[in-house]
Amino acid sequence: MQFFKKYYGLVLILILSFWAVKPFFVSGFFPIHDDTQIARVFEMGKVLQNGVFPVRVVPDLGYGYGYPIFNFYAPLAYYVGAAFMFLGFDALVAAKIMMALGIILAGIFMYFLAREFFGEFGGIASGLFYLYAPYHAVDIYVRGDVAEFWAYAFIPLAFLGFYKRNILLGTIGFAGLILSHNLTAMMITPFLLIVVLLNCYIAFKNKKSFIFNHPSLIFILSLAISAFYWIPALAEMKYTNVLSQIGGGADFRDHFVCIEQLWNSVWGFGGSVAGCIDGLSFKIGKLHILASIAAFVLTLCVNKIRKSKNGEIIFLSFLGFFLSVFLTLEVSKSIWEAIPAMAFFQYPWRFLILISFFASLLAGSLIYLLKQIKIKPYLTATALVFFLLFFDLKLFVPQTILSKTAENYTNEITLKWNVSKISDEYLPPNFKKPKNPSEVRKGPPIIGIKETDVEKASNVVSLGGLLALVLGIILLKKGYE
Repeated sequence: MQFFKKYYGLVLILILSFWAVKPFFVSGFFPIHDDTQIARVFEMGKVLQNGVFPVRVVPDLGYGYGYPIFNFYAPLAYYVGAAFMFLGFDALVAAKIMMALGIILAGIFMYFLAREFFGEFGGIASGLFYLYAPYHAVDIYVRGDVAEFWAYAFIPLAFLGFYKRNILLGTIGFAGLILSHNLTAMMITPFLLIVVLLNCYIAFKNKKSFIFNHPSLIFILSLAISAFYWIPALAEMKYTNVLSQIGGGADFRDHFVCIEQLWNSVWGFGGSVAGCIDGLSFKIGKLHILASIAAFVLTLCVNKIRKSKNGEIIFLSFLGFFLSVFLTLEVSKSIWEAIPAMAFFQYPWRFLILISFFASLLAGSLIYLLKQIKIKPYLTATALVFFLLFFDLKLFVPQTILSKTAENYTNEITLKWNVSKISDEYLPPNFKKPKNPSEVRKGPPIIGIKETDVEKASNVVSLGGLLALVLGIILLKKGYE
């Protein structure tokens, strides 16, 4: 009862998240762009059952030759999916549970972040706005980008940990980001790095060692714990075809968003093309936009809020919102061309992740702002959530439901041909790809692949980072900072 009184907002978010994940509770599955999720969970579970950790090479993909997909493709969500296979679920059910969990965590983590600044009702509003953001629905039910929407969930937790200078929360949040989706981590890092640099400056000014400054330590520990993944990914990328994913059909110059698409664009299950008529929607959400603008204007108008800590949070959130919108538009093309690393993002509309984050945080701030002018927070929160669900629930449905079982996604020909040709960029550059299913490798997988020195070293770094985190938490609990 005490928990419910303290966190009734969390309970409400868990209840209202049902409609976001409802399609996962029916039999079968639905078509998505990245139709490899069940196969990846299956392959991860298969390797783990053989006692191999961390998982790098899977046996059946790569046209039956096996290839190191989890050396390069962020693995966290698939470890979670494989864990459910260990509990007795088949690969399809395990993948569906894994996906639903990633969706729900987004609302939960945003609730805790916004609650820190804007109170219980602000946390509820932000959590649900984040959960039911249109781009979240695109990632789930159109693109099927599990890695990206798992990273979407960790963004609020990372910011919460850095803000509170909490080593455990911050490290879980940022390491979770890196291990869920490296591109999203790249997007978020500049924002978190500003927090780290500001804290280092304050520590230096006060003549304190910056290395023991919590945000700095969070950053270091997160990189260390996730080193088993990102060090080999960078060091061994040259042995694969991964750079082929830059340019061509994924050239960022062809995928800028037209500004009217951010306000409203037709919902669809197609792809992204050059111009203003795409097969999928890039809308932010009218309510998200209006709430963000209203929060900014109110902050400007109320003097005592403008000069407060929360006022600074609101201004910074609106600045992040504006900058993220700018980077989706063609007017930002010169910035994209000036920073070569941004080519890896492929699609400027990926910044809808950050737009959704900042807009949702601003929506929660609106509850707090209206409370300052004597409007009951529960009335504002109820109205906002009602209209949010009224307009956005219809987006969280798949195109159709297919009568498929785990076997349809994990049989030999599907793994060695259908799934392999969808994602084969991690094969060697000189690999001769089969032209039809009859040319894939038959028989048992190739064995005897050993870890490289880089991979072994990265494992040691990650283990050291994990031990340092545990030791740091123990020391902090004993009062040694």
